[in-house]
Amino acid sequence: MAKKNQIIEGIVSHSIFPNKGVVYYEEQPIYVTGAFKGQHIKARLFKRKKGTWEAQLLEVLENPTYFVEAPCSYFGMCGGCSAQNLDYDEQIHLKHEQVKELLTKAGISDYEDLGVIGSPEALAYRNKMEFSFGDEVKDGPMTLGMHRKHSTYDVITVDGCLLVDEDFSTILRTILDYCKDNDLNYYKKMQHTGFMRYVVIRKSITFGEILVNIVTSSQKDFSFIPLATLLAHLPLKGKLTGVIHTITDNLADAIKPEKVSVIYGQDTIREQILGLQFNISPFSFFQTNTKGAELLYKNALSLIDDMDNKTVFDLYCGTGTITQIMATRAKKVYGIEIVEEAIDKAKENAIFNHLTNCHFIAGDVMVEVDQLKETPDIIILDPPRDGIHPKAIQKIINFGAKELLYISCKPTSLTRDLPILKEAGYHIDKVLCVDMFPQTPHVETVVKLSK
Repeated sequence: MAKKNQIIEGIVSHSIFPNKGVVYYEEQPIYVTGAFKGQHIKARLFKRKKGTWEAQLLEVLENPTYFVEAPCSYFGMCGGCSAQNLDYDEQIHLKHEQVKELLTKAGISDYEDLGVIGSPEALAYRNKMEFSFGDEVKDGPMTLGMHRKHSTYDVITVDGCLLVDEDFSTILRTILDYCKDNDLNYYKKMQHTGFMRYVVIRKSITFGEILVNIVTSSQKDFSFIPLATLLAHLPLKGKLTGVIHTITDNLADAIKPEKVSVIYGQDTIREQILGLQFNISPFSFFQTNTKGAELLYKNALSLIDDMDNKTVFDLYCGTGTITQIMATRAKKVYGIEIVEEAIDKAKENAIFNHLTNCHFIAGDVMVEVDQLKETPDIIILDPPRDGIHPKAIQKIINFGAKELLYISCKPTSLTRDLPILKEAGYHIDKVLCVDMFPQTPHVETVVKLSK
């Protein structure tokens, strides 16, 4: 009989989302995070949930032949990547198989499987990174980077992260050295004391524009103008267009701005997708893989045969990227987004792109869908990771749109929502996976449904 803290050994039979390897012990499945098919592993049982055990990976005794050497020196320590030791073709095959398994478990089978499309770039693809201040060991020297794997508090300085280009590392090094030289302490989230919290860097893949957001608590009065000047003179491949200072005393480990100041340049950068240009502000959502987003939206929209003279609702529209792409084909498109700043930018972008058939609404989807008087022919669903709110999904069903296009960044949320839509009379026509997040377990899944 298996028991807590027991160490088991075995070969991983297969993997499920999100990168949990399955090892059978006493004919029972044991789920081991970070383990892959074919690995011979040791793991410690630590949690029993709904009759099944989860285990912590302790040691890989032997890897299967399809493994490769991870290119990043931080791999295994940093929690940012989990699959660099897999060939990229193997990564996307694994993601596709995991999505199919989730769909099968949800009772979804009668659909056209369009396979998986890989990212144009498997490395240096991200246009945004959020780095945390902290220390690598308790009360050690200040670090700036990513959380250590399986750790809530330890932070590793990832000088040379391969998910971004060299400009990110140059800026990271400069800011960290400046903070040390000026005795700026880091924020300790358990004690809620300290000053430096995060650095968020955005870089336009198309135009090379860079925006740096320095996030602190309010516990010190400090001017970052000299640091901004220093950053402006760095030998970067791109061009620094803005440095901003955000103050937040939010107790959660998340950025909720309370005061934002522009200390150099401007607070936006430009990006281009499928011929349309977008101004991106510090806190608005934008796909982190620009070239991947082009593939995602191009292939997603190709699943809808006819958009001429159609009215489209784009729920959870963010800065209106897909709303505006749809507007180049549809008669009229309405976009709803809860982040007011994102809607402001969406309106600005629509004007810049000379689109007059876009209408953007700031508010909660659950509330705002009740205010819409028109009847949609097509509804685009691109919700946050947790999927569609249970109360909102019934309101969406009540519109009776003939076609739905569901774009999901978390397949477990997707496969929770699809049976509800199926029960309401929607048929799952086509499923396509698009990998926007190489080296990680995450994948975008696009589903076309029809009434």
